[in-house]
Amino acid sequence: LNTAPTLMAFKLSTLIRGCSSIRSHSSLHRSLLPSLSALSNARIPRQFTTTTTTPSYEHLLTETRADNIAIITLNRPKALNALCIDLLDEIVSALLQFENDDNVSVIILTGAGEKAFCAGADIKEMEPKSYMDVYKEDMFTIADTIYSKVRKPVIAAVNGFALGGGCELAMTCDIIIADEKAKFGQPEINLGTIPGIGGTQRLTRAVGKSKAMELCLTGDLFTAQQAMEWGLISNVVPNATVLEEAIKMATKIASKSQPIAAITKECVNRAYESSLKEGLLFERRLFHSTFSTKDQKEGMTAFREKRKPNFTNE
Repeated sequence: LNTAPTLMAFKLSTLIRGCSSIRSHSSLHRSLLPSLSALSNARIPRQFTTTTTTPSYEHLLTETRADNIAIITLNRPKALNALCIDLLDEIVSALLQFENDDNVSVIILTGAGEKAFCAGADIKEMEPKSYMDVYKEDMFTIADTIYSKVRKPVIAAVNGFALGGGCELAMTCDIIIADEKAKFGQPEINLGTIPGIGGTQRLTRAVGKSKAMELCLTGDLFTAQQAMEWGLISNVVPNATVLEEAIKMATKIASKSQPIAAITKECVNRAYESSLKEGLLFERRLFHSTFSTKDQKEGMTAFREKRKPNFTNE
């Protein structure tokens, strides 16, 4: 969004004034107001500036398509795309690279080969480590960046196994589409440990306590169809079509207003982390803020004129 500063962050000053009137909702006020105050005085956010540098990766393939879709492919097929520390670092780096690129609206994450999206963390790499090793390097904490720093929609196109860290990696994404032959699971208990990238937390929120408890305590794998029935994933697609279907969905999302998509993602994610009362208030204030954008005016005008909107991400 290379627009005038008065439009920056959807005129968040308006939202701040709205928040000042809801001080009785102290928790939301404390969490929302300071960050909005900082943003309102900031320059154009780095998240929406165009980046032209394309880094090279050892364990990833990246592609930027003409339809504003970026594809990140985990590329360790001989190791079933196992999540070594270097690979995780590269995933986060690539996601942030595309987050900062105005030519990208949606990001797809998938795995090379037909056998695995990601078969889990690299056990050979982890086995010799001590408690102090993993504590000092803060193992896997960088994965939190995917959820906290990437505002653009991220679709996981799961082909084959998504186990342990692979299942957790998929769950950090916003939407999961899976091949009909895909298998999911949190089998860490079979290795004498527990999930370390959010498996006990995100899986519970997706499928409920009882089912998550069963899956984490038994280490049992489950099918793509079961994952969809339990609410973990969005769609199951025919064999070998998962990337194609992910691109179709990404194309539809990419046709929308980029800042409005980011706001929508933020509101849905807030439902994870707040009470219903605070979540509703958060949503309503951001809904109000969309009326300061050109894309809201264009969208409603296009609806009235019975034509497709021409969003400009402003």
